[in-house]
Amino acid sequence: MASDWSDPRPMSPHLQVWRWHATMASSILHRATGVANYIGAVAISVWVVLLAFGAEGSISFLFEGWMAWVTRFGLIALTYSVSYHWLNGLRHLLWDAGKGYDPKGSNLRSILIIFGAVIPTALIWLDLGI
Repeated sequence: MASDWSDPRPMSPHLQVWRWHATMASSILHRATGVANYIGAVAISVWVVLLAFGAEGSISFLFEGWMAWVTRFGLIALTYSVSYHWLNGLRHLLWDAGKGYDPKGSNLRSILIIFGAVIPTALIWLDLGI
């Protein structure tokens, strides 16, 4: 039982024990974007199937009025999610090859990937050639 624990140290590592760093945030964001990518893929698949069956009228509200802004924000967020997950996946491939484990370099690359995913997102949505 945990109430009989006499050692003042925690029983296992916890968020209150660990000091936040970029690699930790990057790991959490990688998992979150993985979930978001699944949800986005399902939503876009449903949308395409509805279009294929001629149900344009039942989904037209997504592109009218204030809902158009919500839809656009969701698509931009999905684009960032895919961009981030892909770039961070490349970093994981380097880790699988045994490279890039130094703590300072890993933190720097985490920050670069988090902010660097904005570039492909902006290029896609600002229509600058992609």
